[in-house]
Amino acid sequence: MVTRRGASHYHCGIDAAMDVIGGKWKVLILWALDERPHRFGELRRTLDGVTEKVLASHLRELEVDGIVHREDFGEVPPRVEYSLTPLGRSLNDALAPLGDWGRAHVGGSPSHDTDALVRGAGPGRPVGG
Repeated sequence: MVTRRGASHYHCGIDAAMDVIGGKWKVLILWALDERPHRFGELRRTLDGVTEKVLASHLRELEVDGIVHREDFGEVPPRVEYSLTPLGRSLNDALAPLGDWGRAHVGGSPSHDTDALVRGAGPGRPVGG
C-alpha cells in the first residue's frame, strides 16, 4: 500500500487508515465494489449525489493505495471496470464492525438506514456491514 504521508508521520494505525478512506464517498465506493465489479457509470448511478470529478478522484486515490483495481479492456467503445483488491477486501472486513456500531448507535432505525445512501445494496448485504 502506498502511504501518503509516510509511516513515520502517522500517530497511530487509525490515522493511517483514515488517510486511505478519508473523504465522503470512499467507504461507499468500497461497499459498492464489495458486491461486484462496477463500471464508472454504474458506480456514479449507485452513489446518489457523487459528482463525476469526485468519483474519478477517489477511484484514482484508492487505486494508488492498492485498494481498488482498475481494469481497462482496451475495447472500443472504452470499457473499464473497478474491483477490490485483496487489500481492499481486507479493508472492508475491518470496516464491518464500524458499520455495525453505526447501525446500533447512530442509524439503527429504518429512517436512518445507510441503505438509502447506496441504491442497490440489497437486504442481504447492507452498506456498512
